[in-house]
Amino acid sequence: MKSKVAVYRCVGYQPALVQEQLRQAIGSLGGMEQFIRRGSSVLVKPNLLMAQPPEAGITTHPEVVRAVVRMLKELGCRVYVGDSPSVWGKYIENLDDLYSISGIKQVCIDEGVELVSLEKRRMRESFPLASFLDQCDHLVNVAKFKTHELMLITGAIKNLFGLVSGTFKTELHKRNFDPEEFAGVLVDIYSQVKPSLNIIDGILAMEGDGPATSGKLRDLNLLIAGSDAVAVDSVMADIIGIKPRDCFTTREAADRGLGQAELGAIEIVGEGYRDFKIKPFLLPESSKKIKLAKPLLNAISRFIRYYPFVLKRKCLRCLACVKICPGKCIKLEKRGIVFDYTKCIACFCCQEACPAAAIKVKKSFLAKMIGL
Repeated sequence: MKSKVAVYRCVGYQPALVQEQLRQAIGSLGGMEQFIRRGSSVLVKPNLLMAQPPEAGITTHPEVVRAVVRMLKELGCRVYVGDSPSVWGKYIENLDDLYSISGIKQVCIDEGVELVSLEKRRMRESFPLASFLDQCDHLVNVAKFKTHELMLITGAIKNLFGLVSGTFKTELHKRNFDPEEFAGVLVDIYSQVKPSLNIIDGILAMEGDGPATSGKLRDLNLLIAGSDAVAVDSVMADIIGIKPRDCFTTREAADRGLGQAELGAIEIVGEGYRDFKIKPFLLPESSKKIKLAKPLLNAISRFIRYYPFVLKRKCLRCLACVKICPGKCIKLEKRGIVFDYTKCIACFCCQEACPAAAIKVKKSFLAKMIGL
């Protein structure tokens, strides 16, 4: 059987409009009851990367979460909402600030559902995941449509990294600094938690050097849904204008038989997104290596590097980059933020954590010479 993915137009975050369009999208897949058992307990997991308001486009919009919650309540489900925030070294972003500023807390108050912490953990195979998963029958994964400097896209699979508790996020980055290795970790998580339903908020999307303050916002006006996260991310990649298997997580998951990455084997229902005349997406600087043929890339990849650097005029000296760096290669001196590139693993956690969009991407000499 083909994997089925719904793509529906939604031109804004007006509550009634989001509710109607998401209901249509999930209805075209067979309805919420096709994925979620009546009366079950359900964890709704949005993308709450950092404490930013909805209009920043960094987090899943609260009205999308509200629409999901209401549909689950119609099935008599016990609904919980939660995410694990970004970790800055030993410093974890304040959870109440995260929930309040993102607008998620107010939605949970309005809808009478419990907002939970995912910081308690239980060891799974090789890393700890939120123990709250053990209390739930289903996981609904509500991701955000964004590019990502390290992984190319932040979609359904990448959003599950928030189920890793506490400072172990930093540890996993440190142990798996190669993008393909890190993709393997993300797919491990997906294989263990396997969401019952995946929804992507693509109404306000992000391109360029995402997934945080360095990205550029654009009105995409789409909602995407499906039970197969690999297929959902594959459709997202096609919308962006790249091949699904160019995304490390999509390729890795498909190769393990965890989902469908071939567009010809995915049934896309709803509105034909190819008719929306979507302009080409601006990809992260570090993604440009995918343009190279594999043999050539293997031969010269160690000379094609991308590094973070700071725009001193924008830097707040807040130390967010220093705290989050898994390689401990950033420090604050009198002249400002300084990088030790001999230790830098180019994970771009610093760029992701920076609240002022002060960290950009620096290319190696060869990358500049060949126009990457």
